[in-house]
Amino acid sequence: MTLSSTLGLAIGALHRNRMRSLLTTLGIVIGVAAVVMMQAMGEGASAYVGEAISGLGTNMLIAQPGAPRTFGPPMFGVPLFTISDIELIKRQAWDVSDIVPSNTRTLRTVAGPNNRNVNVNGVTAEYFNIREWGVSEGRLFTQEDDRQAAAVCVIGQTVRTALFPNEDPIGKEMRVHDVSCRVIGVMEAKGSSAFGQDQDDIIFMPFATFSRRITGNDRVGTIMASAASEDRIDDAKDEITAILRHRRHILPGEEDDFAVRDPREVQALLQTVTGILTMLLAGVAAVSLVVGGIGIMNIMLVSVTERTREIGIRLAVGARTGDILTQFLVEATILSALGGVIGIGAGLGGAYGVAHVIHIPYVVPVAAIPVAFGVSVLIGIVFGVFPARRASHLNPLSALRFE
Repeated sequence: MTLSSTLGLAIGALHRNRMRSLLTTLGIVIGVAAVVMMQAMGEGASAYVGEAISGLGTNMLIAQPGAPRTFGPPMFGVPLFTISDIELIKRQAWDVSDIVPSNTRTLRTVAGPNNRNVNVNGVTAEYFNIREWGVSEGRLFTQEDDRQAAAVCVIGQTVRTALFPNEDPIGKEMRVHDVSCRVIGVMEAKGSSAFGQDQDDIIFMPFATFSRRITGNDRVGTIMASAASEDRIDDAKDEITAILRHRRHILPGEEDDFAVRDPREVQALLQTVTGILTMLLAGVAAVSLVVGGIGIMNIMLVSVTERTREIGIRLAVGARTGDILTQFLVEATILSALGGVIGIGAGLGGAYGVAHVIHIPYVVPVAAIPVAFGVSVLIGIVFGVFPARRASHLNPLSALRFE
């Protein structure tokens, strides 16, 4: 018997029990859909992390006292950096294009009847070049503003909405802690960071103004730098590390009391975590495929019992054992393949909907689709072998007498 005729018989048998066939594939559909959806969501999350990290700035490096394990505030008990450290890096680090001091405090800000606790950053003008961050209204402060310790500030979109609702904030006065400053610009919207922090809930002041009128000293909590090019990030990091070790009198073999990090480290860490979680969830979802395979085997065994007389007739008129085996194996494979196709479509559709709800990129898992389909077909073959062998080994005389 040819494969095409066997295929026709198998499709005919499945078509006669359409509802049962569709219900049988449900386990495969759920398993494949869950695996494809998890892979799509995992790749979307990785893409979101990549976009969020790249949005931090161009070839950015961050130095902080205390060797923190992640980006965060400086550790207590460790000497802060100085302006002299930054000046020396500017002169001696050839692979560094821009470098700025940065200090941050959460302060009460007041504008008219409105007030809010806001992260206030004291930075120099080069900060905005490193972050590739501009204004939507007004202007950024300049190096001249910093030299003069001008009482000016640039606010984020969230601050503008909270403190200056329904009015133009440019030129307006606001109070930051005990310091009055004039709003000269509104930053472009940045949205949430990779860590969920609202990047628009921020105020920027010239570093000299912040140091003299808020902190009372020129110590630097964070140094932000930009490498001259992407392929020189590691060289720039080594140069900054060497200069700071010398400035902080750290002897060879001693551990640094500071850390110079770049966003690639955070990106690699977050993507590793995302990948592990995705694989774990996909593994849990794959259990549904096994359950679906067991369902196929169960239904095929029922089908063999129901069609025992039919099998006996086919054997009596000359069908070979291999023909019966192939027919039932093809039926099981068609069921699992159909479930795989429907599951892939459902998984992609579900991932598309969820991605739009939680606002992450929708990424089609190109590699996962053929793998999921192949596994679904393989499950049909594996779990269809036993029923098919049972059907092919029936005794023709006993099968003809079966009622």
